[in-house]
Amino acid sequence: MYYASPVKWVAVSRICVVAIFLCALIGIGSVQAQIAVAAPDTILINGKLVVYDSQPVQALAVRDGKIAAIGDALSISALAGPSTRVIDLGGRTVIPGLIDSHIHAIRAGLGYSTEVQWLGVRSLKEAMERLSVAAKTAPRGSWLVVAGGWTPRQFREDRRPTQAEIAAAAPNHRVYIQLLYTHVLLDPSGAAALGIAGSAEWSTRLIPERDQEYKPTGWLAADNRAISDLFNLLPAPTFAQRLMGTRRFFRALNAMGITGVSDPGGYNIEIADYDPLFQLWRDRALTVRVRYSLSAPRRNHELEDFKVLTQTRPMGSGDEWLRFNGIGENITWGFYNNDNPSGEQKEQLHEVLLWAASRGMTATFHWHNDRPVHHLLDALARVNAETPIAKLRWSIAHLNDASLETLQRMKSLGLGWLMQNAFYFRGEAFLGQRGSEAARLVPPMVSALRLQLPLGGGTDAHRVMVPNPFVSLQWMLDGKTISGLAMRAPEELPTRMEALRLYTQGSAWFSFEELTRGELAVGQLADLAVLSGDYLSLPTDQIGAIVSQLTMVGGRIVYAAGPFVALEDSTK
Repeated sequence: MYYASPVKWVAVSRICVVAIFLCALIGIGSVQAQIAVAAPDTILINGKLVVYDSQPVQALAVRDGKIAAIGDALSISALAGPSTRVIDLGGRTVIPGLIDSHIHAIRAGLGYSTEVQWLGVRSLKEAMERLSVAAKTAPRGSWLVVAGGWTPRQFREDRRPTQAEIAAAAPNHRVYIQLLYTHVLLDPSGAAALGIAGSAEWSTRLIPERDQEYKPTGWLAADNRAISDLFNLLPAPTFAQRLMGTRRFFRALNAMGITGVSDPGGYNIEIADYDPLFQLWRDRALTVRVRYSLSAPRRNHELEDFKVLTQTRPMGSGDEWLRFNGIGENITWGFYNNDNPSGEQKEQLHEVLLWAASRGMTATFHWHNDRPVHHLLDALARVNAETPIAKLRWSIAHLNDASLETLQRMKSLGLGWLMQNAFYFRGEAFLGQRGSEAARLVPPMVSALRLQLPLGGGTDAHRVMVPNPFVSLQWMLDGKTISGLAMRAPEELPTRMEALRLYTQGSAWFSFEELTRGELAVGQLADLAVLSGDYLSLPTDQIGAIVSQLTMVGGRIVYAAGPFVALEDSTK
């Protein structure tokens, strides 16, 4: 089971729909169902459509943004009217639109038009070339920023760039390169340009790395908060650049088959940072369905701020494109990256969560390690004893080393688990810290499925991971790092259909939408992706290279490439 059981009225309504139009189906062939007599807006034929709990079908029809019928090519073709758009898929595989259940998409979009991307780069030479290309169009003396989403292990050289290399690639520019939330590389004048050179405060927060001759390498080591604060010293993109970046990032997601995201907020995103997203929504220019959370802006003012921020934004407010989905991932500062919260911090969290429960609000919690997670689970159990929380669909993100006991406690409280492919980049580090026996069980995906624990797939991009869902799906299936090191035991490797369902129906559960999207089924939103390769039959190590050639959201073709390039609909 990947999601909550359907409510009775939905099941009854589907039965009624089939009954009402049963006569229309007679003589049409093997069409499974249809929800409208009028001709479809779009028909997809001659494909391999992945239908859960059934064999693939050949075709489907779309009307008014929803799937109106599915079945064989001949039967679906017979539904076409004079204005119906008919698209021949040429045998390509079609899957439900992918939903990243935990991605910092709003923040990623802010700098996407001004940052340098190393997604898919396989050598340092190519990485430096991308810096050089960006330097040709960026104003002299401006900053070139690589904000994350890469690892040295993706390069053939298997190492980080040097300060000399970035200075040679962009001699007339400032350069900032962030590696996860652990290290930053600055060009020789970068520290002075940011105003941190000689700073007593920053000397305690940043640790310069030194070479064998004890000379600074330009790399700075720091914790999560220090690196986030350092990033905030960079010149901020203009609103126009943020708007363009958000639009481009969402299009990049569409090219990967993503039709929806759940954004958990984060302590390093400001309320004003949501403005470009809201602008695109008002302009009806969104190409991805966004479910967003709000994080606490100020330490020790969490409840006060949440009350103000949600005063005119009740849980679920918005529409099918943009919807408010509660609070997270930093709900109270005392429970964020803190493995040993104090009694006072526990009381602060309790107060906020009781308020959130009274408002019917969803909450998602950022937590990394199993050993101290009892602090969080105890806090949630305390709230649950006062008011049941299962109906609220609260969730824990990350927690890669979750124990069976933890999963069982989560299940008993009605929690869900948001899981990402962090170990695709960082698996070797975990292996070195915890050993091979622990690594065989991280994350325990199949164990969670056996417990029928709600589970959603995602990436946590773009600082710590690439946003590519097919890279994540490949990692789910083989448990291998980017270097090819196999970690997860075979008994914790899901089937291809299980993994796909986690990235679609599973993710939809966390925003109460598993009955309206995440499946190729009559009555569901027409969100889908036509793939460049067959996800069901390609060798596992080739799944990460799959891209979408046609992505549809609500019946609108938001991205098209290859043989379908002329079919893309306007976003205006």
